Amino acid sequence: MSDITKKSLTEIVNLIKKKEVKSEEVTLSFIKNIDKDKKLNSFITKCSDQALIRAKTFDKKPNLEKLIPGIPIAVKDLFCTQGVKTTAGSKMLENFTPNYESTITENLWNEGAFLLGKLNCDEYAMGSSNETSYYGNVINPVAENTVPGGSSGGSASALAADLTPTTIGTDTGGSIRQPASFTGTVGLKPTYGLCSRWGIVAFASSLDQAGPMTKTVQDSALMLEAMASFDVKDSTSINKKKENYSKKLTDNIKGLKIGIPKEYRVEGMPREIDQLWENGKKILKESGAEIVDISLPNTKYALPAYYIVAPAEASSNLARYDGVKYGFRSSNGNNLIEMYENTRSEGFGDEVKRRILIGTYVLSSGYYDAYYIKAQKVRQLIKNDFDKSFKNVDAILTPSTPSSAFKIGEKKNDPISMYLNDIFTVPVNLAGLPAISIPAGKDNNNYPLGLQFIGKALDEQKLLNIAYAVENKINFKQNLNKWWER
Repeated sequence: MSDITKKSLTEIVNLIKKKEVKSEEVTLSFIKNIDKDKKLNSFITKCSDQALIRAKTFDKKPNLEKLIPGIPIAVKDLFCTQGVKTTAGSKMLENFTPNYESTITENLWNEGAFLLGKLNCDEYAMGSSNETSYYGNVINPVAENTVPGGSSGGSASALAADLTPTTIGTDTGGSIRQPASFTGTVGLKPTYGLCSRWGIVAFASSLDQAGPMTKTVQDSALMLEAMASFDVKDSTSINKKKENYSKKLTDNIKGLKIGIPKEYRVEGMPREIDQLWENGKKILKESGAEIVDISLPNTKYALPAYYIVAPAEASSNLARYDGVKYGFRSSNGNNLIEMYENTRSEGFGDEVKRRILIGTYVLSSGYYDAYYIKAQKVRQLIKNDFDKSFKNVDAILTPSTPSSAFKIGEKKNDPISMYLNDIFTVPVNLAGLPAISIPAGKDNNNYPLGLQFIGKALDEQKLLNIAYAVENKINFKQNLNKWWER
């Protein structure tokens, strides 16, 4: 059989269900790839031995009725995994081993999958390049000197390099879609509340949303089916019946209306991204969809509003890390207050500290109304823009990112430049909408570029169908030469 690690998740599932391949063979193939990798730094914790035991156990008594039977999956190290270290890419949690399982990973294990390892990420998911992790930079398999994007950079890198057949990430302002765009993979951010947040290390609670990262749109549909569920443990979880996204997937999008927002044409955007966008429109027209010009006037305020709301929620969520109950504790200090201060000073990295300080400032007395309340009002205006547009269109097409993958270190000392990477993705999180990034072409350096489709709330099926139709016409090919094994 040809290299099984190059196949899509759907193909591997079908092979297992037809009994043409065993879970042990699949798992061993991915473990071999993981062992050969010398440079990517995408894993924080490897669970190879446990995964092999799980694969052998599955093969003895395979339950082929499950959605993803016998599939080994590496996950972002933000998902709590019972008995397996969960670090959130931080020194603060370097020795934290949860005694419970996140709802999402539990859903995946209930559908027949098992854990292959925990993947590197920006510290507490704060970053757009995977350079803020306590465990070091992750490298993009597309090119040795480039970032994989963030914060789900380890997930995107491992997926693109065939170290895991599929993976899951979290998206607070673009942390699934931007790394997917940078690595030539598919990244889906579901409607806020469709996938449970319980057991995910929190960054910004009103924005965080877990989602699948896959090689194909069909794989994303299958993974979302396995992940999504109502959860009484998450107060923001949406109670709706389970959908069969993968079974209802179709490339027939004739008659659908796709909006093109004029505000997403930003100054200085590379010509290649503009051409990519035009090509996306052309493919949609050829598929029978209608292109409609729309306006999202408050888009320009999305980034500043996000960088008030997200740090404010982060400063609140990260207040729990005080060195008392769990996590890192500094040995310096003569009293309790000094222990608190030193623990937080030594345990958090610079970017996390920066966001905690911004968040604490905007929540402080005298500034709360001027910043936080105003940002929440702007957030509502952004949502209203989308609601108004969706009365006339079925989905919206934009670029995923304003550039392809940039060089390691290029933006590290310029936070504003780094934050601007999320300019096309952040409005979606503020409005709580679903969006998907698919690989749609390459730039002059042969680096992948992505197109983003934004859908109505809870309209994942239509969003997946549109992405599937365009993906089929583009027929993107990655063709990496595995330089990281040398």
